[in-house]
Amino acid sequence: MTVFDEARHRAPAQFGLSVLLCAAVFPLILAQLGKYYWIHVGALSLIYVILAVGLNLVVGFAGLLVIGFAAFYGIGAYAAAIVTTEVGDLPHMIWLLIPAAAVLSAAFGVLLGVPTLRLRGDYLAIVTLGFGEITRIVFTNWDTLTRGPRGISGVGSFQIGGWNLMHPLDVGPLRLDGDTQYYYLILAAALLGVFLAHRLNHSRIGRAWVAMREDELAARSFGIDVARCKILAFAIGAAYAGVAGVFFGSLQGFVDPTSFSFLESVLILSMVVLGGMGSLSGSVVAAVLLVILPEKLQMLRDYRMLIFGLLMILLMIVRPQGLIPSRRRMLELGSRPG
Repeated sequence: MTVFDEARHRAPAQFGLSVLLCAAVFPLILAQLGKYYWIHVGALSLIYVILAVGLNLVVGFAGLLVIGFAAFYGIGAYAAAIVTTEVGDLPHMIWLLIPAAAVLSAAFGVLLGVPTLRLRGDYLAIVTLGFGEITRIVFTNWDTLTRGPRGISGVGSFQIGGWNLMHPLDVGPLRLDGDTQYYYLILAAALLGVFLAHRLNHSRIGRAWVAMREDELAARSFGIDVARCKILAFAIGAAYAGVAGVFFGSLQGFVDPTSFSFLESVLILSMVVLGGMGSLSGSVVAAVLLVILPEKLQMLRDYRMLIFGLLMILLMIVRPQGLIPSRRRMLELGSRPG
C-alpha cells in the first residue's frame, strides 16, 4: 500500500477535504497567473469526472461492460443544443434541461438495458458498442435536427438571476471569467454526483449490484431481482452521462458528432479502469489525469498519444488494481487494505 492509500483509508474525511480545497482554489491560482486556458481544461476534467463516476456505477459496481457510453453523453449534449437553439436561450431553460436530459438519457439506457438482460461480458460490450455507433451515425446524418457533421453552434449558457455565467464577474478583488464560473458550477454538480454515487454504493441497490457482479446465479438464489438491478444501473449511469452532456454543450457552445465517437467511450472506460473498478475516488483522480495529461503532452505533437498510451500500459503493469482501488478490489488482488 502506498502513502497515498494510507492517507485515504486512515483519514478519509481529511483526505476528502484536502482534495476539495485544492479543487476550489485551483482556478483562482491559475487566474492570478493568467493561465485561463487551464481553467477551461479544469472545467472539462470535471465533466469527465461526472462521466467516469456514472460509468463506474455500471461497470465497476454492477459489472456490466458498456463500451458505447458516449452515446448517452451525446444525447444530453444534443438535447441542450437543440432546445436552446430552436426554442431560444430563455433565462431558466438550460437549468430545466439538466433533469430533462437526465430523464431522456436514462430512458435510452432502459431501452438498451431491457433487450440485453441476458447478455454479459464480451457480448454485452459488442451490443453497447453497436448502440454507440448507431447513435453517432444518427447525429451525423439527421441534418434537419442535428445539422449533421456541421454540428450545432450557439448552445445556450447558464444564467442565475438574469446573470449569464459566460460574462466576467467581479467579486471583490477577484475577477471571475466565464470559464471560472462554469468551473465552480460543474464542480458543484460533480460533488453532488459523487455523493449520490457514494450513497448508492452503500444502499441496498449498491449491495445488490456487487452481489450480481460477483456471481449472478448466486444473487438470483438470494432473491435479488437481477433484471431490475441491471436496468437501474443502465438508467442511472446514462442519467449521469446526460447531465454531463448538458454541461459540455453549454461550456463549449458547440456540439458535433466527433465529440461522441467510439474513442470517447474508450477514454471514459479507461478512466474507470485506471482509477480502480468500483472506486469513486479513483474515477475522480483518473478523469482529471486523463484530461490534463494529453494537454501537457501537446508540445510533443506527433508522439504525445504514443507516450500517453505507454504511460497507461506502464501504470496498469505496476498497479493493476488501479490508482486508488476500493478496499474490496485490494482484497481480491491480495493487497493489504490498511
